[in-house]
Amino acid sequence: MAGIGISIYPEHTTSERDRAYMEMAAKYGCSRIFTCLLSVKKSREEIGKEFREQIDFAHRLGMEVIMDVAPDVLKRLGITYADLLFFHEIHADGIRLDEGFDSLAESIMTYNPQNLKIEINASLGNRYLENIMSHSPKRGNLTTCHNFYPQRYTGLGFRHFEMCSRRIHEMGLPVAAFISSQEPDTFGPWPVNDGMCTLEMHRDLPVDTAARHLFATGLVDDVLIANCYASEKELKNLSVLDPSLLTFRIKREYTLSYMEEKILYEPLHFVRGDVSDYMVRSTQPRVMYADQSIPAKNTRDMKRGDIVIVNDNYTRYKGELQIVLMDMENDGRKNVIGHLPENEQMLLDYLEPWRKFGFMRS
Repeated sequence: MAGIGISIYPEHTTSERDRAYMEMAAKYGCSRIFTCLLSVKKSREEIGKEFREQIDFAHRLGMEVIMDVAPDVLKRLGITYADLLFFHEIHADGIRLDEGFDSLAESIMTYNPQNLKIEINASLGNRYLENIMSHSPKRGNLTTCHNFYPQRYTGLGFRHFEMCSRRIHEMGLPVAAFISSQEPDTFGPWPVNDGMCTLEMHRDLPVDTAARHLFATGLVDDVLIANCYASEKELKNLSVLDPSLLTFRIKREYTLSYMEEKILYEPLHFVRGDVSDYMVRSTQPRVMYADQSIPAKNTRDMKRGDIVIVNDNYTRYKGELQIVLMDMENDGRKNVIGHLPENEQMLLDYLEPWRKFGFMRS
């Protein structure tokens, strides 16, 4: 089951604010927390006390906590890859290696007696993970997570992200990725913050749009908000997502009739197997509502991204819902009820044969 997560950075805020944020996130179904030791300069003892208290609080809310580290962080704290007891003592569920060792070390780490998760950087694009796999790791303790990029224009391009994620999934390992809250005055581990996302194309997108795109690819298992604090509205929008269902927002072009509302929201829509280049067709509504009237309205010519319901003038196909993929003339038999927002046009690429889809209520 796909999960939603948040991030906290205790060195930049108060425990009270973090706990209020964790409580709100748990209320909306968040199941995991990312936190970072790369930017923390405190002593081992200070880190142990501060983070253990926050981790225990997260656990009481039912969330797991993964801590971002690197070899130099472990060295500074007097920790070796062969002895990760410190992280168990502060009750962490696992560590993420922002930078790695020699692949054999990572394999050995997965056999830690505490069964801490060892999360590997998913964004590198080399054979590092394959090399770890060649050293026979304990697969149940091995997972992956992409980077986030606070500096604008440095986020991953989609082709690189797809290549890395596909390789990892082919090895049977889970993949997590980051999206960015659009709230003002958010922060992360570093003083640079132009948003914090894995994919550069997501930097300015609403969190639910970015999450729906990641889930639509079929290449991401968990999605985490990298910066904090996300708003309650953002968390609520994420909580209603079904990661297995491709969903769209719609900008309505007029007040829909009762029957148009039912057709839009009530059926489980799916793409017919015999897909046209011009449109995606959901044909079940025309069967379900065959006896209902759909008067003609807003029969303008159709553009890519339009949502269409066939009206009474096309008797056999009346009630069919369509998503337009290529511009077409309208002979008056199709109601253009609305269209996708510009920042959701990319989701059209995932309307494959038999894919289930639906629409978000505004």
